[in-house]
Amino acid sequence: MAGENRQGNGINQLSNPLGLYVDDDQTVYVADRSNHRIVEWKWDVMSGQVVAGGNGQGSGAHQLSYPYDVIVDKERDSLIICDYANRRVVRWPRRNGTSGETIISNIDCWSLTMDEIGSLYVTDYREDEVRRYRRGESQATVVAGGNGSGNHLDQLSSPRYVFVDRDHSVYVSDGENDRVMKWVEGAKQGIVVAGGQEQGNGLTQLYYPRGIVVDQLGTVYVADGGNARIMRWPKGATQGSVIVGGNGTGEQSSQLNWPIGLSFDRYGNLYVVDHGNHRIQNSMAIQMYNGSVCMYMS
Repeated sequence: MAGENRQGNGINQLSNPLGLYVDDDQTVYVADRSNHRIVEWKWDVMSGQVVAGGNGQGSGAHQLSYPYDVIVDKERDSLIICDYANRRVVRWPRRNGTSGETIISNIDCWSLTMDEIGSLYVTDYREDEVRRYRRGESQATVVAGGNGSGNHLDQLSSPRYVFVDRDHSVYVSDGENDRVMKWVEGAKQGIVVAGGQEQGNGLTQLYYPRGIVVDQLGTVYVADGGNARIMRWPKGATQGSVIVGGNGTGEQSSQLNWPIGLSFDRYGNLYVVDHGNHRIQNSMAIQMYNGSVCMYMS
């Protein structure tokens, strides 16, 4: 899909992409990290459009510095961006924007998401916590971690990506602990829902997990970065299954190279940020048939 023309700074190229957001019309927004910009790719179009940043690396209101993630705030028709190296979260007009507004300062943001009532969730990987910012409130609430770096159930260690379900349970890829944690709203500690069996490439293990998505059945899909694969963990399962990749690190259509961002569109197509190959893969549609996962490669 996006970035099939190898690493670069052209409008049909990406450089070390990380997070992504897929809109209802299958428009994809990509945090094009090393190009210091957010790129919008319309469905079935061969090149993208810069919608934020792209004015060189910097800390100005019109600039970004290594953006790590992006989401769309539909109510305000704006982009919300983890501007990593500037240690800020910025809001940028979704259409014809020329500069952004800092909405959170002094945060080591890695990823973000928003729930259906407009609360913003942000991972702070240096503080080993996930924070929730409710609309109209100036103070954040820690909803996962926040008890120092560690591997206990009330701790995280370099949390990366976050997902929030309809019950406001928070799922976190706990990077240095090689696990995915679930924190029910109001809980004092989390539950391991994937990995947590030390670092490795077995079906019970993860190796630097990154992007996560959870479906309505509680099935966890995780970008298993260091193992170059996408894993599927049914709710309550003690091991996962490989649904994409797992064929060694590489650039062939059946391979990935440090998958990072992960998302489904409304039709069940899976989008993977293939970070090391500087591209977005979306040639896989995953559908459920009698509890089985079927994968189609275009």
